[in-house]
Order: sequence, then structure tokens, then C-alpha cells
Amino acid sequence: MRSNSLGSGLALIAAVVLAQLTPVAAAQDAYRPSAQNLEARRWFQDAKFGLFVHWGIYSTLADGEWVMQQRRIPIDAYERLAWQFNPTQFDPAEWVALAKAAGMRYITITSKHHDGFAMFDSRVSTYDVFDSTPYKRDVLKLLAEECHKQGIKLFFYYSQLDWHHPDYFPRGWTGLDAGRPQSGEWSRYLDYMDAQLRELLTGYGEVGGIWFDGMWDKPDADWRLAKTYRLIHELQPQALVGSNHHKRPYPGEDFQMFEKDLPGGNSAGFNTTDVSALPLETAETVADAWGFRLNDRALKPLDRLVRYVVNATGRNANFLLNVGPMATGEIWPAHAARLRELGAWIKSHGEAIYGTRGGPIAPRAWGVTTQRGDKVYVHVLDWSDPALILPPLGRQVMRASLLIGGAAVPFRSAPDGVTLTLPARAAGEVDQIIVLELAR
Repeated sequence: MRSNSLGSGLALIAAVVLAQLTPVAAAQDAYRPSAQNLEARRWFQDAKFGLFVHWGIYSTLADGEWVMQQRRIPIDAYERLAWQFNPTQFDPAEWVALAKAAGMRYITITSKHHDGFAMFDSRVSTYDVFDSTPYKRDVLKLLAEECHKQGIKLFFYYSQLDWHHPDYFPRGWTGLDAGRPQSGEWSRYLDYMDAQLRELLTGYGEVGGIWFDGMWDKPDADWRLAKTYRLIHELQPQALVGSNHHKRPYPGEDFQMFEKDLPGGNSAGFNTTDVSALPLETAETVADAWGFRLNDRALKPLDRLVRYVVNATGRNANFLLNVGPMATGEIWPAHAARLRELGAWIKSHGEAIYGTRGGPIAPRAWGVTTQRGDKVYVHVLDWSDPALILPPLGRQVMRASLLIGGAAVPFRSAPDGVTLTLPARAAGEVDQIIVLELAR
């Protein structure tokens, strides 16, 4: 992910670079998703809500996942963090149980972030959690086993950007203070990356998908996407491929993601406003940083997270909510508590979230709509008048009622639309949901 603390000038430069350069990378043009992949896409769109986890040796410094870049730490010094990383309090069963309590249906975890350190036992590198830390256990193996046990799908985040590997050359616009020699074999690095992806796709059971990040560091490079995407789809045909390159998806990708933005928006300054027909996902942090930061005081209030879930769902997108565990392996108690609070809201409102699709009314200033079968869920987020006029829905409205409590909501149908007479909102009600039952 991009650092939340990069200066505005650097962010502007990056945005300009991204806008001007096109990757010299032949994507998987002949790709035809398998039946398993299409079914996985449907499952993904039904799931709606996932847990994002940014965790690595950077957690030891408690200053976010970009600390190597921001503090200009060279490789020889940064490597010492591995010997301080001993997460004896890591409890994968507790993590998965927390995700389920939050109403989440899948987990996406960093297998390797930009610092190049692998959070799994890699056979093509010793720069990993098994070989280079006193913990001596494969974190991803432990988590994968627990996910399979508790019925949660597991996705692997993998950074194509690497500040540690000597063959990540020519350099991109980050990681310039790592102290690497100005030489390297780019194709050898891509072979290394594919070898690690093969490990992830053959040693951890069924994988939900691969969540790529980092192409924006070298947007004009030949990332050899066709070969990499083909490898993934051949090893696990159902696995979904997505890339956080901030552009319209390339052939071979199965879903499109938006970082800290709703689909079609670009408040972050680097996302595309081009929304594809693929399954969609938006990623956001529960506080400010992606990785654990000790002085992060920006814990998002519950109502803001509820709005994010609702607005993402109404735009036909999943919501991937991030936590950054501490170096001990524990999730900060306040962050865990906020996830449980959100889970309690979703438990009572989930009918209008899970298994729905966005629409049939495009997002409005007052809120969004979702739909499943003959039911349309009108999510009223910002509206103070008793009358709410909806455009024509294409089918006759037979009944209108509140999702919570089931009380009837008066309505009037006309050729130009449907007028709802909204009851007074309950105290603290963020999302007033009216269920419209349409004629079959």
C-alpha cells in the first residue's frame, strides 16, 4: 500500500508519473476465466466484507509499514529487525474468530511487503519469518490452517516492489536509500517473485486469491504479467488475481481494487476513476496507518465505518478493512473492539449487505440502494425530510417496510417514481434501511 505519511509533493509527483507512463507489460490477453474462477467471483461479490492485515518485521518499530523508506534505513540495519521479531502472542484462532465476529468472510494478509521480508517459510530465500527470526514458525501456514478450519477464505497480498532484493533493478522511485548496488538482473527478480508465488499457491491449501501491490513504483517496466498471471490461474484456477496498480484492470485480472477510495472516486489522488465490470473492492484502514503505529490516534468512529460498508456495497464493491497487528502478534485492543462493534451492526443489518448487488438506483446524495432478487434495500444515510422521492424502479412496488422492526412505510407510486414517507429516525441510527418488495 502507499504510505499515509508521504508528503503532498511526493504524492503529486507519483500521481503525475502514474498518469504519464504505461506499463510495458503484456497482460494475459488470451485469458478465459475457468468455471471455478467465475464461481469464486460470485462468492467474492456475495461476501462483501473482509479483513486486511498488514504485518511484518516493520511492526517492531511501531511506525507503520513504510518505516524503512521514511527513515531511510539501509538494508544491513533493517535486517536486524528480524532478530527482534518474536510474536509469541500470535494466536491465529483468535484472529480468525475476530474476523468472523466482525462479519468478515475473508482475510487478506501481507505475505511480503515492500521491505522484501517474507512472512512465510520461503525455499528461495532465507529472508523470511522462519529462517531469520527467533520465532521459527511459518505465520501464513498457521493462519491458513485456522482459516480452513473456521471456514474463512484466505487471500495473500504480495508486493511486486522490493526494497531488499538486489535484482530489483533498475530502481523505481522508492527504496533509493536501501544501499543496494546499482546493478541487477530484472528477469532474475521476476523469476524469484514467481517462485515465491508458486510456494504460496502450492503449500497453503486453497487460496482465495493474490492481491498484488507495487507496480506503481516502476509503471513503465515489463512486469511479465502474462507469465505470472498464467502461473496463478494454472496452479489454482479459482484464485482471484487483483492488482493495486491504480489503473483499469489488465487482462488476466479477476477483480479491481481501490485504495482508500470508493469506486469511481479519487480523493486519494492516485486512483483511476474508470470502473470496470469486474468484481470491485475498496480498502481502508481502521485507524490511519496500514502497519502498526504506536502513536496512531486516528481510530475511525463506528458511524464512519458503517457508512463505508454501506457506500461500498451500494457501488457494488466489497469493503476490505485493515488492521496492523503489533510485533507481539496481538491486534491492538481498541482496534479489535471497533471491529466487534461493526460486526454487531452488520449482524442486524446484514440482509441488506450480504449477497446483494449495487442498484438499481445509482448512488445519490441521500444514500445508496442494494438489491437481491425481488427486494430493493434503500439505504438512507443523509436525509432529514419525511418525503424521499425515488426514480422509477422498472417494476411495481408491492410493499415498503423498515428493515429493523418491520414496520410498514407509506409510499405512493406514480409514473415518475416512488415517494416514500419516512418515519423519524431512531436515535443514533446511521443507516435507515427501507425494504421495497417488487412485483415479480
